[in-house]
Amino acid sequence: MRFGKYDPEEIETRWQKEWAEKNIFAAPDASDKPKYYVLEMFPYPSGKIHMGHVRVYTIGDVVARVRRMQGFNVLHPMGWDAFGLPAENAAIKHGIPPAKWTYANIADMRAQLKRMGYSLDWEREVATCRPEYYRFEQLFFLEFLEKGLVYRKKSPVNWCPDCHTVLANEQVEDGLCWRCDAVVENRDMEQWFLRITAYADELLDWLDKLGEGWPERVLAMQRNWIGKSLGSELGFKIEGLDETVKVFTTRPDTLFGATFMSLAAEHPLIEKLVAGRPEEAEVKAFCAKVRNMDRIKRTADDLEKEGVFTGAYCVNPVSGARMPIYVANFVLMGYGTGAVMAVPAHDQRDFEFARKYGLPLKVVITPKDAALRAEDLTEAYTAPGVLVDSGEFSGLDNEEAKAAITGHLARQGLGTTTANYRLRDWNVSRQRYWGAPIPVVYCDACGMVPVAKKDLPVVLPEDLQTLPDGRSPLTVTESFLKTTCPACGGEARRETDTFDTFMESSWYFMRYCSPRTEDAPFDRAALDYWMPVDQYIGGIEHAILHLLYARFFVKALRDLGYTSADEPFKALLTQGMVLKDGAKMSKSKGNIVDPGEMVARYGADTTRLFMLFASPPEKDLDWHETGVEGAGRFIGRVWRLAEELAEVVTPCPPCAPAPAGLSQAAKDLRRKEHETVRKVGSDLERGFQFNTAIAAIMELVNDIYQAKETLKATDDGKAVLSSAMASVLTVLSPMTPHVCQDIWSRLGNEGLISERPWPRHDESALVRDEIEVVIQVNGKLRGRLTVPAAADKAEIERLAFAEENVVRHLEDKSVKKVVVIPGKLVNIVVA
Repeated sequence: MRFGKYDPEEIETRWQKEWAEKNIFAAPDASDKPKYYVLEMFPYPSGKIHMGHVRVYTIGDVVARVRRMQGFNVLHPMGWDAFGLPAENAAIKHGIPPAKWTYANIADMRAQLKRMGYSLDWEREVATCRPEYYRFEQLFFLEFLEKGLVYRKKSPVNWCPDCHTVLANEQVEDGLCWRCDAVVENRDMEQWFLRITAYADELLDWLDKLGEGWPERVLAMQRNWIGKSLGSELGFKIEGLDETVKVFTTRPDTLFGATFMSLAAEHPLIEKLVAGRPEEAEVKAFCAKVRNMDRIKRTADDLEKEGVFTGAYCVNPVSGARMPIYVANFVLMGYGTGAVMAVPAHDQRDFEFARKYGLPLKVVITPKDAALRAEDLTEAYTAPGVLVDSGEFSGLDNEEAKAAITGHLARQGLGTTTANYRLRDWNVSRQRYWGAPIPVVYCDACGMVPVAKKDLPVVLPEDLQTLPDGRSPLTVTESFLKTTCPACGGEARRETDTFDTFMESSWYFMRYCSPRTEDAPFDRAALDYWMPVDQYIGGIEHAILHLLYARFFVKALRDLGYTSADEPFKALLTQGMVLKDGAKMSKSKGNIVDPGEMVARYGADTTRLFMLFASPPEKDLDWHETGVEGAGRFIGRVWRLAEELAEVVTPCPPCAPAPAGLSQAAKDLRRKEHETVRKVGSDLERGFQFNTAIAAIMELVNDIYQAKETLKATDDGKAVLSSAMASVLTVLSPMTPHVCQDIWSRLGNEGLISERPWPRHDESALVRDEIEVVIQVNGKLRGRLTVPAAADKAEIERLAFAEENVVRHLEDKSVKKVVVIPGKLVNIVVA
């Protein structure tokens, strides 16, 4: 039978059409099968998919297809993270509304993803910019507000003057906006916050319960971001003011060694401290400079420590020492209280600062067997030791002293034992147009008033033209601004800030469970059936914020009665980046590879196979077109092999029962078939090692090529060839679904291979009649033996000593020892 030339475009589009017509990837919300929810982080509709998209969605597709064949009811949905600044910037550039740009891009990217043959349930597609989606996000906000999880306050923010919006700390790079490179300013603005800190302990504790399903690297990143530390909060009274500087410390054992106070440039007490003092102008100028620094750099170890004296003093609550108050560039309001009791003898940052500004050092911890003098220190002493010059606590081990001093502070009313977190509440306000409106209004008589739930959604007008300077057109659109107060019915104006786009991505995976429910955000039965996501796949760049916010949302919605899930994602796979010439693909580097071009030249199956074979999923993948060509050559080999065997193979399942009386050649190929099925299944279960699974399939294909002429001549050989070819197509089909389905049908098999069960290997087929044993003399290879698999040590040793080349190397030698490892080797040790 002649198959003709392999034509990937014709084959792939034909089978994609059949899959769509039969809707085989739609997931029912109830089934006798166990459920499996596999999800990749949804894309931003930028206009074209890139190789990063191809990699993550190919990985997810293989997982979904394998689980479906293993008997699971699989949910594998897709949608669009469709709000955000890029659409707005593109709209400004092209002179069109962001909505028009976004919806056109969604259409293009949907077509591109379908062309890749992904097994997605497109009936569940959502776009976060649609009112039927974000109306429920607004509802959650109002319910969070009622529960006390939402508040509004003035706070320092990173402000991009060109983008006209607040930036997260992670969006500030070297003091510049990550999108436009404008110099970022620090401003105080009224902002909306979600009280994520209310769940800090639960977010932290559940990291231990996520177990092996999450990479340890991601768990560590989240633990560090939450940053829980136990310590004491105490007050230092300010001279001349009825004020106290509150300090959090994890080192109460060093309290007697505190010699000055360091404040963050954003600390609210600074205005009072410097008011009317000679230092006022200098301090304010320094604060303005520091507030505009990159916040990440302010905490770096190599930061040059700088500060300025406020002219004010505070009093050490245990030693009574008078301590000068400085503003320091390395202290942040984002951790603790924004004030640090400086102990330069025992903290390296404080040490460097004290040396620079001539401030005193006081040693209060020394090694048990040595004395330290402040004037001899070349760096801070941070090791364990014994307290000295610490009043009644002198002589205590410093760890013991922590509890003793903490208890003393509590009894004296000077401090409390407390936990502190690096985690800050989530600022959800954005001063841009293309986002979900925040559902509150402002009334002169009533103040801030929530929109009534029955009046949701507050619809974002989609036909507005963006302003050339990037400012939100909502601020000047009267039809949006003007409204009535839900409380008094008087005139009111709408909030013009929109939600941070992390709001949409924090619950989209739950909406997929019942995306067409109109009167509620979720169908509870469907949500309870599908959640949590069994396998989540996405980039390491989302390991902190997106995952943390999604975890918070699930816990908060659970407490509102929407779900019974405690966590959103049972298991997490963070795939590596796609590189070219050693660098991440990007337009600025000019190293972009267009997936559409690759599919047009080589086909979707070849592109998919290369992505899976070139690197383990968690590692970076370096793009080489020679690798794509190699993947194409392998698919061509499978195509030609099937063509050659078409006249002799018969339709049968993979790992089919073998006829009696197999020849040795048939036994060998059958054993290789079952070994391959076992290894592919194991590799896919063990960390999704697609590359090694594909390598095993390639070996089986090679063995079929080598054995086919011999086996074609006998009925038992034809039966083994039929089964081996069926196994190749079945276990390869999740990676290259189109060509495997086409060959499957050409060989006379009925139905869709994707609806077949995953093959099971037969342990008895793995048993060898004979095995090869390596023979060594003094550890050097001197021969090989083929022996009966059941041969014992004595028989293997006898055969080894009879091997001709071994006899030659034993001449005139005395044997000192013989090591026999059945099934592997014989090592003869001679003098």
